[in-house]
Amino acid sequence: MLERVAHLLPSELTAVLARMPAKAQEGLEEIRIRDNRPLEVWTLGVSTFVSSSGSLSDNPEGAYKPSFEVCRKLLERMTNHSVYAMEEELRRGYITVEGGHRIGLAGRTVLEEGRVRGIRDIGGFNVRIARDVMGVAGQTLPQLLDRANRTIASTLIVGAPRQGKTTYIRDLARAISYGRWQSPQALGWSGRKVGIVDERSEIAACVRGVPTFDVGPRTDVMDACPKAEGMMMMIRSMSPEVLIVDEIGRDEDVEAIREAVRAGVSVVATAHAGEWEEAASRPALKRLLQEGSFARGVVLRRTVTGLSVKVVELPAAATAAASVTGSAARAAGHSTASPREPTANARAGDRHAP
Repeated sequence: MLERVAHLLPSELTAVLARMPAKAQEGLEEIRIRDNRPLEVWTLGVSTFVSSSGSLSDNPEGAYKPSFEVCRKLLERMTNHSVYAMEEELRRGYITVEGGHRIGLAGRTVLEEGRVRGIRDIGGFNVRIARDVMGVAGQTLPQLLDRANRTIASTLIVGAPRQGKTTYIRDLARAISYGRWQSPQALGWSGRKVGIVDERSEIAACVRGVPTFDVGPRTDVMDACPKAEGMMMMIRSMSPEVLIVDEIGRDEDVEAIREAVRAGVSVVATAHAGEWEEAASRPALKRLLQEGSFARGVVLRRTVTGLSVKVVELPAAATAAASVTGSAARAAGHSTASPREPTANARAGDRHAP
């Protein structure tokens, strides 16, 4: 995986990483570069420090420490030597580059009227290496189908950071677009028109508007666009049958998903949460679940044996009750978003991407 991002890195840094064992290079997930502090990588699912000779250790003593000059070169490469042209990306705290790789940034924030306008004095970088895993969603796709409408049911996918949510929804988009439903009950179903709102340019990894990942032949992408606005633009302009978005959670996301569902569009979205109960307790997500906007839930978790995928079916009675008597149910202390027992608990391959 090192070769995928080597062109972004200063030669001094690339030389150190290239001395790591081949297996560690292939398993690279994150490269954490901190000004004059130990070089850290996440590889094969664990954190480790890297020495100048490429040896790996849990002990930061003896690790290679990138200099200020190395960090300066790294920032210049990431921004094509124009930091000011990347003002919006710096405000968000990350830059997404060609290939869908995301570089998180840490430093001193610049405030304007109490809001973050950008970051300066950048001294920390987290290079997250994107990779595509075909078929990772195939085993559980049959449990997500809306058979009455011959499409996928609206689905909320949750997991902690680095559990594979983006990889999973990319594979769902591809399967839905091609019509690869993975179920005997879906024989004869055609693919569906898919709209991806890719605010961070990670799902499709577009370059000049063209996806570099295969997201399917019936898929349109609204790249680098805020999710809520992008969903409404996509519905008005491209009439998708399925909308796919990453990392929802803001109030404006909730309203956009409501509008999409009312328009008859299936929505597949991800959110940060370690467990389903955590997702159901987040105010924005709780409202959507109580209103019945999602019919299925998926919990992703990485394990030592691979990716654990748990599917839950959201009970129709609960969602219907929420839309009619939500206030009374909340007053009585009942949760209208509690899922039924898992309908599937499958394991996907142990290859994974952020």
